[in-house]
Amino acid sequence: MKDLTPAKESLDPIEIASRDEIMSLQLERMKKSLSHAYKNVAMYRERFDDAGVHPDDLSELSDLAKFPFTYKDDLRANYPFGLTAVPREDLVRIHASSGTTGKPTVVTYTQGDIDVWAEVVARSLCASGLKRGDTIHNAYGYGLFTGGLGAHYGIERLGATVVPMGGGQTEKQVSLITDFEPQGILVTPSYMLNILEGFHKAGLDPRACSLDVGVFGAEPWTNAMREEVEEAFDMHAVDIYGLSEIIGPGVANECVETKDGLHIWEDHFYPEIIDPQTGEVLPDGEKGELVFTTLTKQGMPMIRYRTRDLTRLMPGTARSMRRMEKITGRSDDMIILRGVNVFPTQVEEQVMATGGLAPYFQIELYKSGRMDAMRVHVEALPDAADELSRTASARMLTKHIKDMIGVSSEVVVGDPGSVARSQGKAVRVIDNRGQG
Repeated sequence: MKDLTPAKESLDPIEIASRDEIMSLQLERMKKSLSHAYKNVAMYRERFDDAGVHPDDLSELSDLAKFPFTYKDDLRANYPFGLTAVPREDLVRIHASSGTTGKPTVVTYTQGDIDVWAEVVARSLCASGLKRGDTIHNAYGYGLFTGGLGAHYGIERLGATVVPMGGGQTEKQVSLITDFEPQGILVTPSYMLNILEGFHKAGLDPRACSLDVGVFGAEPWTNAMREEVEEAFDMHAVDIYGLSEIIGPGVANECVETKDGLHIWEDHFYPEIIDPQTGEVLPDGEKGELVFTTLTKQGMPMIRYRTRDLTRLMPGTARSMRRMEKITGRSDDMIILRGVNVFPTQVEEQVMATGGLAPYFQIELYKSGRMDAMRVHVEALPDAADELSRTASARMLTKHIKDMIGVSSEVVVGDPGSVARSQGKAVRVIDNRGQG
């Protein structure tokens, strides 16, 4: 793989500023953000008043812990524009979630918000090893989902050429990558596996393609998958993090030269780690739930938004800004099976470590009598699809899951291609416990 370490002069000065400079800027911006939310959003005014706090009570960063949390349900309860802090005529963009579990969550943007978003995505791409003049294939979904357009504007802000492919049409994805010779690709990690499969089906060597770096986000993924993709394509695979409630992709990103966690762009997004049960703020280094406060958001400021993502904060390395550990899962994605906490990424690690299996899986939860049970659907590699090999792989994966995660499971090894493929975010868990 190429050395893609960015030139120091390509970095924003704040990325390598002292911690004192960063924290001073954060405090200045946090005061403004709290005041903006309090003055212009009824929910925040009521919440702050009920908690007996006022924006003027913030004199140091640690005082933020006095302020109440914001939850995803707050966005649904204030649908569509109850949390917007500017007049409607000042908005230039509206994004929304799919709303599969109720009302969609709506996010509004001013032109200033779009400019910041483009800036942090461009900064993320630079950290990934991409640069002005590169061609970048954008396979994130366009539309109300923030991934496609967020990445698109950031690529253009970087000064690179964007190929606005979007999701799906795997054969076409492979064809355009082959013909346009991009240096980078932005895509969900699970869909990158589909593209890899597409290269093999087309009889093409993925290592011979032009890609130098893949920027993967929108779902948790493991270092085992990183190794699989890097080896398959002879390219760097780095992690990008974001969520629509905060801005979209580009809240944090790994640096290609270290790949040791995602540097949070702390000049725009202030992170905290809390105990998910008590809400207590935890010190850096301890694992818990990630909480964000936006420092420069105009259209829809977020104060202490509970992401449900589980991680820990660490000191900066390649940049001065703090890092967050790779997301291992979400507190609301956690499966509790007979008293044991299970995350899909833990199962993924064991699938990747088991010989004879392709890197595709789906977890099915069901009832066995009165007890919850787990079935893991995987598929055999083409050269290990005979009955003897499948039985051995199933036995090995069952043992790995029991030994490493601590739960018993049934493993079903299907034919190559039998596990459903995603066109974007993978559906990792199917809950059938309420059926039958």
